This record gives sequence, C-alpha cells and structure tokens, in this order.
Amino acid sequence: MDAGSSGLILGIESSCDETAAAVVRGGREVLSNAIASQAAQHANYGGVVPELASREHLRNIVPVVQGALDQAGVSFQQLDGIAVTAGPGLAGALLVGITYAKALAFALGKPLIAVNHLEGHIHAVLMQAETLPQPLLALVVSGGHTHLYLARKKNNAWGYRCVGRTVDDAAGEAFDKVAKLLGLGYPGGPWIDTLAAHGNPKAVKFALSQVKNKIYRDSDTAAERRLQFSFSGIKTAVLRYVESHEMRASIDARQAALAAQPSASQPATPADALPLCDAPTLDLIASFQRAVVEDLKRKSFDAAEIFGAGSIIVSGGVAANRELRQRFTAEADKRGLPIAFPPPSLSTDNAVMIAAAAWPRFLAGEFAAEDLNATPQLALS
Repeated sequence: MDAGSSGLILGIESSCDETAAAVVRGGREVLSNAIASQAAQHANYGGVVPELASREHLRNIVPVVQGALDQAGVSFQQLDGIAVTAGPGLAGALLVGITYAKALAFALGKPLIAVNHLEGHIHAVLMQAETLPQPLLALVVSGGHTHLYLARKKNNAWGYRCVGRTVDDAAGEAFDKVAKLLGLGYPGGPWIDTLAAHGNPKAVKFALSQVKNKIYRDSDTAAERRLQFSFSGIKTAVLRYVESHEMRASIDARQAALAAQPSASQPATPADALPLCDAPTLDLIASFQRAVVEDLKRKSFDAAEIFGAGSIIVSGGVAANRELRQRFTAEADKRGLPIAFPPPSLSTDNAVMIAAAAWPRFLAGEFAAEDLNATPQLALS
C-alpha cells in the first residue's frame, strides 16, 4: 500500500439472498455494513428461488452500495479497491454483484479483488481474532455449506486445505427443510434455535449421521472420510417421525395460523409459533437440533485433534445458533483449545467479511482480470 492510500475497501456480496455492501479500512476497521435481506420474499417458498433472488439483487445493488458509502462517510474516489464475491453461490445472483463491481472498478480506475465466499466467512472471525494459535481449524457452516478447513498464514497470505465437507445437505439447509416440514418459517435456523429451548433434547433418539461408502471419493484419505458430513438422513428421520406420530394435522394448523399474520410488514416470528407447538413437537425440534450440533461438534474436534490445530473458529449462518456456541465453547474449554466465533451480525452473509478477506489480496497485488465471471462451484484452497 503506497503512502497515499486510505486502506478503504468496498466489499460487495450477492451470492445468495442478501444484497450487501460494506466499507472496511485495513481489513479490520468496519466503517459501514449495509444489507438488504430477501428473507420475506422467499419465505412463502420455504427456500431461496434463484430467479427471484437475481431480480431482487438488481433492484437493491445500487441503493445498498450507496447506503454503505453514506454510512461510512466516504466517496467512491476515496476507495482503494472494490472487492466482490466471485463464488460459490447462485450463478445469477453472483453475476449481479460481479457485473456491478467490474463496472464500478473500471469507471473509477480502481483494482478489483475477487473473493471466495467461504474465505469471507472465515475472515469474519479472523478480522477480530487474527492472533489465534495456528494452524486454525475452521468450520464454515451455513445454509449452503458445511466444510472443515485447516488454515495457515504465511507471508501475510492465508492458505486453506479442505479436510471435511458435507456430501449432501448442508447443516443450515437441514434446519430450513425441517422447519418447513414442521410448518415453521424461513429461514429455519432462528425458528429451530428459539423453539428448541422449550423442548427435551433427549426425547427423540437420532443416530449421528453416517456417510455411505459409495459417496466417498477415491482421493479421500482415511481422515477425510471420517470427517465427512451428511444431513439428508436426519431430515428423512424427522419426516418419518412426523408420519408415525400422526403430527400432520397439527402442522397444517400451525402453518395456517402463522400465515394469517396481519401484514407482510409484521411477519410471524418464532415467538408466535411457541403457543402453537405442543410438547411432542418441541421435543422433536430440540432433539433434531441436538443431533445436528453434536455431529458438527464431534467431527470438528476430531479434525482439530487429527491435524494438531492450535485453535478453532466457527463461522457462517449456523454459527449464530446458541446451542452450537455453548456446546462448542464447553468442549473447547475442556480441551484447552482457543475458540472464536463471529459476532451474530457477521455470521450470516454480509459484505464486511468480503472486504476483510480482500485486504491481504490487495496488499499482495492479487487483482481480478477483466474477464472475471461467476463461479457457482468455486472451491477454497
């Protein structure tokens, strides 16, 4: 960075259903964090509709970026660079952010930095806890991803090795699907998290996820096979429990009651659902959450032991889950391992993490080419 640089990076994130922009100085100092959520638009579908997401990004991108600049009190000309999520994510959604960022960088004569969305989630923690002992074991757990990475910093640049991953549903996706199955709202994570506190987590016995041998890749080591996640089975187990315990009528009644909220400006909340859930439903919710959190915890700490991690970080939307934070923290304390989480505001998708992850790349002069395109299946390595 030359003497005339301000250290200001504008981050843009549009990989899924959040249009976000943020200004961060030097990869650490957050000057603004603007987000336009599409949760209300997708709630009726119980999940993200790609075409709808792209349309909403087009509607929101300009005012959200301007809002981030206004909030930070800076102009376009004061920026040192533009960072944007290049993948993974929804192709159409990614293209909105990338196209806008490319045009902006070209018009301003500023460098463009491409950022991996998963690296962004990791930097949501690193920007506040960069001195954690290395190597770091990073669990990135969200609606679209459940991955374990071994992360090391060398010469001011971070390197990553994926040592565990989901082979079907991500953990957050399982939360969303189970919430929908039980007549609750979207996104499902906050609903499950809130209602689980009122149930007995030991009432329903769910086996920890098992991955069939046929899903393994030939290149997977024994350790990597041990650290794979699979959450499709527990989703099916919840469905079978609902059917065998004849819970469908109560689910339909709850769904109808929640849909009868006064207006779109006052959507139903988990608190509204609590009186509509009987004890067996609350027990099922608590037991489901306990099983998912236990699987995440067991494999994360196994990975930390296998690879000699000096500390653990947990990031992504599911990192906001209260039971997960409590149980991971207790296990880390028992093992004497430092552990860190992002603040709740930076757990879900945001552009602060994109600007933070871009900073080391900006310093290294790692700028994107003019032909930067969306990479929906972009890997982190």
